[in-house]
Amino acid sequence: MIRRPGRLALVAVLLAAGGLLVTGALRDTLTYYRTPAEVLTDPAGGRERVRLGGEVVPGSLRLDGDLVVFRLADAGHQVTVRQRGVPPETFREGEDAVVEGRLGADGVFHADHVVVRHGNEYRPAAPAGESPDAR
Repeated sequence: MIRRPGRLALVAVLLAAGGLLVTGALRDTLTYYRTPAEVLTDPAGGRERVRLGGEVVPGSLRLDGDLVVFRLADAGHQVTVRQRGVPPETFREGEDAVVEGRLGADGVFHADHVVVRHGNEYRPAAPAGESPDAR
Protein backbone atom coordinates (compact mmCIF):
# COMPACT_ATOMS: atom_id res chain seq x y z
CA MET A 1 0.00 0.00 0.00
CA ILE A 2 1.31 3.43 -0.96
CA ARG A 3 1.66 5.93 1.89
CA ARG A 4 0.00 9.35 1.84
CA PRO A 5 3.15 11.34 0.78
CA GLY A 6 3.68 8.80 -2.01
CA ARG A 7 0.12 9.27 -3.24
CA LEU A 8 0.51 13.04 -3.27
CA ALA A 9 3.73 12.75 -5.28
CA LEU A 10 2.06 10.37 -7.75
CA VAL A 11 -0.93 12.71 -8.18
CA ALA A 12 1.42 15.70 -8.70
CA VAL A 13 3.41 13.82 -11.35
CA LEU A 14 0.24 12.72 -13.16
CA LEU A 15 -1.18 16.26 -13.13
CA ALA A 16 2.09 17.70 -14.43
CA ALA A 17 2.25 15.10 -17.20
CA GLY A 18 -1.36 15.81 -18.18
CA GLY A 19 -0.67 19.55 -18.25
CA LEU A 20 2.34 19.06 -20.51
CA LEU A 21 0.32 16.90 -22.89
CA VAL A 22 -2.47 19.47 -23.14
CA THR A 23 -0.02 22.36 -23.59
CA GLY A 24 1.84 20.50 -26.33
CA ALA A 25 -1.37 19.63 -28.15
CA LEU A 26 -2.65 23.22 -28.07
CA ARG A 27 0.64 24.89 -29.02
CA ASP A 28 0.12 24.44 -32.78
CA THR A 29 -3.55 25.41 -32.73
CA LEU A 30 -3.20 28.81 -31.07
CA THR A 31 -3.22 31.97 -33.16
CA TYR A 32 -2.92 35.41 -31.68
CA TYR A 33 -5.31 38.34 -32.19
CA ARG A 34 -3.67 41.53 -33.41
CA THR A 35 -4.89 44.94 -34.46
CA PRO A 36 -3.89 46.63 -37.74
CA ALA A 37 -1.59 48.96 -35.78
CA GLU A 38 0.24 45.99 -34.22
CA VAL A 39 0.69 44.27 -37.57
CA LEU A 40 1.91 47.48 -39.23
CA THR A 41 4.41 48.30 -36.48
CA ASP A 42 5.78 44.74 -36.41
CA PRO A 43 5.48 43.37 -39.97
CA ALA A 44 7.83 40.46 -39.20
CA GLY A 45 5.45 39.31 -36.43
CA GLY A 46 2.52 39.60 -38.83
CA ARG A 47 4.20 37.14 -41.20
CA GLU A 48 3.47 34.42 -38.66
CA ARG A 49 -0.05 33.02 -38.74
CA VAL A 50 -2.17 35.48 -36.77
CA ARG A 51 -5.70 36.70 -36.30
CA LEU A 52 -6.27 40.27 -37.39
CA GLY A 53 -9.33 42.14 -36.21
CA GLY A 54 -10.95 45.45 -37.04
CA GLU A 55 -13.82 47.15 -38.81
CA VAL A 56 -14.39 46.54 -42.52
CA VAL A 57 -13.80 50.00 -44.00
CA PRO A 58 -16.93 51.26 -45.80
CA GLY A 59 -16.34 51.50 -49.55
CA SER A 60 -13.34 49.16 -49.49
CA LEU A 61 -15.08 45.85 -50.26
CA ARG A 62 -14.46 44.43 -53.74
CA LEU A 63 -15.62 41.03 -54.97
CA ASP A 64 -13.98 39.56 -58.08
CA GLY A 65 -15.12 35.99 -58.61
CA ASP A 66 -13.92 34.07 -55.56
CA LEU A 67 -11.44 36.82 -54.56
CA VAL A 68 -12.57 39.21 -51.81
CA VAL A 69 -10.50 42.35 -51.14
CA PHE A 70 -11.25 44.81 -48.35
CA ARG A 71 -9.54 46.89 -45.67
CA LEU A 72 -9.70 46.35 -41.92
CA ALA A 73 -9.26 49.40 -39.70
CA ASP A 74 -8.79 50.04 -36.01
CA ALA A 75 -7.68 53.23 -34.24
CA GLY A 76 -6.85 54.99 -37.52
CA HIS A 77 -4.68 52.20 -38.96
CA GLN A 78 -5.74 50.14 -42.00
CA VAL A 79 -4.57 46.88 -43.54
CA THR A 80 -5.67 45.58 -46.94
CA VAL A 81 -6.95 41.99 -46.78
CA ARG A 82 -7.27 39.47 -49.61
CA GLN A 83 -9.21 36.25 -49.22
CA ARG A 84 -10.18 33.53 -51.64
CA GLY A 85 -13.62 32.08 -51.08
CA VAL A 86 -17.03 33.32 -50.13
CA PRO A 87 -17.16 35.38 -46.91
CA PRO A 88 -19.86 34.67 -44.31
CA GLU A 89 -23.36 35.78 -45.20
CA THR A 90 -23.30 38.42 -42.43
CA PHE A 91 -20.02 39.97 -43.68
CA ARG A 92 -20.63 43.67 -44.46
CA GLU A 93 -18.83 46.98 -44.69
CA GLY A 94 -18.85 48.89 -41.42
CA GLU A 95 -19.05 45.67 -39.37
CA ASP A 96 -16.28 44.16 -37.25
CA ALA A 97 -14.48 41.12 -38.61
CA VAL A 98 -11.58 38.86 -37.68
CA VAL A 99 -9.43 37.25 -40.37
CA GLU A 100 -6.84 34.51 -40.02
CA GLY A 101 -3.74 34.33 -42.18
CA ARG A 102 -0.38 36.00 -42.80
CA LEU A 103 0.92 39.41 -43.79
CA GLY A 104 2.64 39.21 -47.16
CA ALA A 105 5.86 40.98 -48.11
CA ASP A 106 3.65 43.28 -50.22
CA GLY A 107 1.94 44.59 -47.03
CA VAL A 108 -1.33 42.82 -47.88
CA PHE A 109 -2.81 40.42 -45.35
CA HIS A 110 -3.58 37.10 -47.09
CA ALA A 111 -6.48 35.54 -45.20
CA ASP A 112 -7.80 32.03 -45.46
CA HIS A 113 -10.61 32.44 -42.95
CA VAL A 114 -13.02 35.31 -42.16
CA VAL A 115 -15.23 35.51 -39.07
CA VAL A 116 -17.76 38.27 -38.44
CA ARG A 117 -17.70 39.69 -34.92
CA HIS A 118 -20.97 40.76 -33.39
CA GLY A 119 -22.19 42.15 -30.11
CA ASN A 120 -23.45 40.03 -27.25
CA GLU A 121 -26.91 41.59 -27.38
CA TYR A 122 -29.59 39.46 -29.00
CA ARG A 123 -32.62 41.06 -30.63
CA PRO A 124 -35.31 39.01 -32.30
CA ALA A 125 -36.20 39.96 -35.87
CA ALA A 126 -38.58 42.92 -36.08
CA PRO A 127 -42.02 42.31 -37.59
CA ALA A 128 -42.43 43.65 -41.13
CA GLY A 129 -42.75 47.42 -41.18
CA GLU A 130 -41.41 47.92 -37.64
CA SER A 131 -37.99 49.40 -36.93
CA PRO A 132 -35.75 47.20 -34.75
CA ASP A 133 -35.02 50.24 -32.54
CA ALA A 134 -38.72 50.96 -31.99
CA ARG A 135 -38.94 48.37 -29.21
